[in-house]
Order: sequence, then structure tokens, then C-alpha cells
Amino acid sequence: MLKSLKIENFRCFQSFELQQLGKLNLLVGTNNSGKTSILEAIQLLTSQFNLASLAEVMISRGEYILGDEGGISRELDIRHLFYGHEINEGSRFSIVAGERDNEEGMIVSVQHREQVSVENLQDFALVIESLGQEHETVKLPLSSLEDLQLDYIRRVSRDLKNSAAKTQFVTSFSLTTEKMTELFEQIVLTPEEYLVIEALQTIEPSIECIATVGSGKYRRTTGARSGFVVRLSDGNQRIPIGNMGDGIWRILGLTLAIVNARNGVLLVDEIDTGLHFSAMSDMWKLIWETAKRLNVQVFATTHSSDCWTSLAEIASNESPSEEGITIQRIEKGKPSSVVFTERQVVIAAEQGIEVR
Repeated sequence: MLKSLKIENFRCFQSFELQQLGKLNLLVGTNNSGKTSILEAIQLLTSQFNLASLAEVMISRGEYILGDEGGISRELDIRHLFYGHEINEGSRFSIVAGERDNEEGMIVSVQHREQVSVENLQDFALVIESLGQEHETVKLPLSSLEDLQLDYIRRVSRDLKNSAAKTQFVTSFSLTTEKMTELFEQIVLTPEEYLVIEALQTIEPSIECIATVGSGKYRRTTGARSGFVVRLSDGNQRIPIGNMGDGIWRILGLTLAIVNARNGVLLVDEIDTGLHFSAMSDMWKLIWETAKRLNVQVFATTHSSDCWTSLAEIASNESPSEEGITIQRIEKGKPSSVVFTERQVVIAAEQGIEVR
């Protein structure tokens, strides 16, 4: 479990630290304060050489350009990963977790071809170096435009053995149908399948079971809320899950993500998306109890007052512990977060103190 996190020269952070991290950590702060960037930093750290996660992050932000092959291929514009959106020889960012005497992390730098041996290198390479007991280095050639070719990243990701922690990232737009179908198939006929049904029942108590349908057809569907049907206790018809509303889809995505992150990390951007305030307490109870049972560390963001005060209800039922619940307030220009422990979260909610 991550106890602390230090970020240098990554995205909007020249230098930033998170301390006193717990099992469940809610990041709050104003727009453009860097909350999503922190989730991305954790994803890169825990995934490390699973370079596909790097591609997903950048494509979701539109940080790519079309290549020369008739506009079909895409290249990742890596400048936006670095503080100030500029890269030169020697540019680097680092993401490090842990205490001073036991640090694990990664350093990403831009190096000249004279310093690294990489085939087909134009001028520079992106070098990813792991820190800690298992030292490993990956060198990725940059194109003439100093970008990373997406096809090359996918090929390298297939070739590398990734032993990093299992990480699931749920964006503010939720998961795609294809991703949710893939995660559901991992838990069919396991105890976690019943956990998914119980989670959906927090929104709609009449749901009895859920299944995927037309996998080949629906996996090619780009639209949201398709590929699943549910059966209700008051009828025999199969109801498309898209008929049930945004809240059901969000809870389904959250549950599938956390049960597939066993012994790993769950990252959720704007966790309250699509959920009515009355469902917040049940959502947090689901996340907290599952995180403890499956050993998952959770990082989530929100702008909602209902969201953090509902978390306070969960915190009030817990004895303070090192692996408990924290709220981390991110403030622009500040070198570290403002930490609210379980007890402080409860007091803030009781006294009407704003933590966002």
C-alpha cells in the first residue's frame, strides 16, 4: 500500500507530495488543481512498464497527433507529460512512493541517441527507469517529431512481463462496454459476481441477476450503457441495462473495477458521477468494505459536498487506523496536500467545516 507519493515535473506539478495515505483516499480541490493528474501519476507508478496504460491516459486527453501513414497511425505527444509542456535533452519527471529508506518509483527522461543504444532512433529516446529493489529500464525511440508511436508502445507492452500491482482506472465517463464486459467475464461464477448484483441492488432492489449479451456485437459498440441485461424480480423479461439509468451503469463499473483490482489499486475520477446524493452512503460502504476484503487501495476525486460528507458517515463507524480513510485537499501552487484523517473528516462534517 502506498503510504506517500512524491511527484516532480509531471504535468502541472513541479514538486508535490501526498502524505499519510490510507486504504481509501478522496482527493478534493478546485478545477484544474491537478486531481486527475495525481490519479494518472499513480497509474503510471503502479503499472510502470505496462505502457498501454500510458497510451490510454494520453489518448483520453487528446494528447496525440496523426502520423504520416495516411493519417491512420497516431503518435503520442509526450511533451504534455512534462511540467511546462516542453521537452529537451535531459528533461525528466519522477513519481516516487514510500519512505526515504524504502522508496519505489520511476524516473522518465529524454536522452540523446549518443547516450542510449536504440534501433531506428532519430535523435532522442524516452527512457523509463524503475527505482527500488527490482531495477529495470525501458528505452523507447522517439520519432522525428519527438513523439511516441502508438503501435510501437502496444508492441513493447505485449513483449514485456509486467509484475506491477493490478490497477483499474475508472474515468469520469465510466468504463467502456468492451472493458466492462472483459471485467465481468473475469468474475462469472465466482463470489464476486454476487457482489456485483448486491451493488446494483443498492440502486434498484428488484434486480435479481445480470448477464452479458451479444458479446461480439456489443464490444464493437462505442456508445455507453450497452452489452448487459438484467432480470427484475417482478417480471421475466430481460431489461437492457441502458434502460436503468446512469446510476446503475456507474455502480456496475465501480464494482467490476474494484473486484478486479484485488491486491492492487482502484483509481476513480469524479466518483459521484451519475449518482444521486441518496446513493452516496451505499456507494462508499460498498467501496470501503470491498477494499478491505480484497486488499485494494482506493484513490478517488470529487467536487461534491454530498460525496465527502457521505464518506464521513463511513469514517465515523471506523476506529482510527494507519490504513483508514483520508481526504486530501489539493491546492494550486502548494507543495503538498492538506490531509484530513478519519477523525478530522468526521469533525468537519459534524461542524459544517468545508474541506473542498
